[in-house]
This record gives sequence, C-alpha cells and structure tokens, in this order.
Amino acid sequence: MLDLREVPMPHRPTRRAVLTALAAGCGGVLAGCTGPTVLRGTPAATGAQSAASGSPSPRPTPSTTVTAATGPVTVPGGPVRVVVLGTPELDSAMTLGITPVGSTRSALDPGLPDYWPASRLAEIAQVGDTGSPDPARIRSTEPQVVLGSQSRDGAHLEALQQIAPTVLTRTPGPPWKDNFQLHAQTLGRQEQAAAVTSEYRRHIERAARAIRNAGSGGRRISVLRFVEGPPPGIRTHGRQSFLGSVLTDLGLGRPDAQNTEQDEIDLPLDQLARADADFLFYATYGDPDRAGTTAVLRSPGWLALGAVRAHRAFPVDDRLWFQGVGYTGANLIVGELQRFLGA
Repeated sequence: MLDLREVPMPHRPTRRAVLTALAAGCGGVLAGCTGPTVLRGTPAATGAQSAASGSPSPRPTPSTTVTAATGPVTVPGGPVRVVVLGTPELDSAMTLGITPVGSTRSALDPGLPDYWPASRLAEIAQVGDTGSPDPARIRSTEPQVVLGSQSRDGAHLEALQQIAPTVLTRTPGPPWKDNFQLHAQTLGRQEQAAAVTSEYRRHIERAARAIRNAGSGGRRISVLRFVEGPPPGIRTHGRQSFLGSVLTDLGLGRPDAQNTEQDEIDLPLDQLARADADFLFYATYGDPDRAGTTAVLRSPGWLALGAVRAHRAFPVDDRLWFQGVGYTGANLIVGELQRFLGA
C-alpha cells in the first residue's frame, strides 16, 4: 500500500520569499504585506508627517460614494480603520497596504490565513466567526468602514450599518477580481490596485511560459477539498471558483468533472475516479478525521487514482488555496503551482 507520507514533495519557495519577490516586482505596492500598516502618501501618513513637522494639517480627503451590492454607500475618504468579514476582504485590504483593525475568522480554523506575516496578523482583533460577526466587538474597534459580502453577511447589514458604512459585494469567490476593485475604490487605493493587477498579469504570463517550457502545459489539474460536516463531504471546484479562475488564467486544463461553469461541486465518494488527473491537489477544512480525509486517503478508490499512483497527489494549505481569495493569495498559489509542475 502506498504511504502518502513518502510521496516526494517538490521544493517550494517560502511564502516570505514569494511575497518579497512580488513586492519588488510591482514597484513596492505590496510592501504593505510586510511593512507598515499605512502606506506613504495616504491621508493618515501625510497627516502624521505634517504633525511631526509642525506644518498645518492638510484638508481631510473628501468622502466618496461607491456602488455596493446593496446600493450606493458613502464612505469616508482614505479610511485606514477597516473591519473585514472574511478572508477575501482580508486579502484585499492587506494587499492594498491596510492591516484591518478587526476580522472574522473561519469557525474551524485556528486563526487567520498564515500566508500573512504574524506581526501583521497580531494587530487584528477577532470580531466573530465568518458569517456570524459580533456587532459589539466590531464597534469596539471603532472602524471607519466595514467590508463583507451580501450572500454571507446580508442578514447582519442593518446592525453593521449602525456601526460604520458597510460595503458588501454580491458574493465572495468567483467575482474576486471585481470585488477587489470595489474594495480598492472604498479604501481610496485605486492607484495601488492598478499596479497590483498589472503585476498579477505579468506574473501569470511568466508562470504560464515557464510551465509550458517545462513540458507541463498540457497537464490536467484536479482540486479537492475535504470539508468537516455535518455532514462531511468532498468538494471539487469548477472554472467559476477562485481557484478555478487562477488555473484558467494559467491555461491549465481540468478533468471533465471540474471543467464546468460552476463554483463548488459535491463529489460522492463512489465517484472519486472522476477527480483523477495528471496532478491532484487536496486540502482539508477542519479536522482530517471528521472531514473524511484520513479515511479517503486510505481507501482503495483513492489509491487507485492515477495521480496518486504516479506520486502527483499533493496536500496543500486550505487557508491559502481555498480561502486566500485575492491577488496575494493567487500570486502565492501560482508560485506553488510552478514548483509542483517542475517549472
């Protein structure tokens, strides 16, 4: 019987190294990933510099109105005290150089996604679980704006609006690139957003070329997520998911069961063969025993998969691959894919 603990893992760069490279590649726009909470040139930074020099403070940045999923929302200019209600909003704020004052976290995770530096995560107060924000905790952080999504947080909108202007996208996940633009507009970081998206496109072009040159361009990629219940289940993700869109950007193929215009797709255990591909990447949300991961990885159906027999089935970090919905998360996944595919 194949012992997956003995499956050779390709060498991968550290996430710190990838973040540093990305920051250098886009002219320092991503310096907020490892640097100060406030970028130079922002209203908060400018005001602090003026106070230190004794010169008069500049006029406050005027408020602006953005079009959220719930309609127009007026937000203060250049807000820096931001509460985020999920990992997509967290990725947007952190990528744009703002460390939120508060964030919800996924209920079954020990903390926020650790692809961010611990020094930045330590500054963020927990304000409830994702989908169940705690208004009292949010209020205590004195936010200037709250970022979330209508599909997940719409039921709490009235309570949130009483605390701070609340900007909700329609849904997290598939429209992540459009959501990022709304977040950037809300935070007054459009210039930074333009640099981030341009660098992502360049990164994709370089990575796709490297993958083709390595002879892996025609490989089919399968992704599975084991989810703790009740009930436990196996999910695959189609082209419309965040992860599916990153694979599409790279020009990588998918097995037929995942080559659909869908986001999440339930996969019965007796249909596990439909998940087979040249490379298979899997993650677990929650406890591996309760999510079914442990049992499935020992099952005959799993051990019969071509990707498993070829030593090309790899565990990946759920908090990055399935929850890191945003440009920094995507860039890190692209870097890991290059290594896995030998590029």
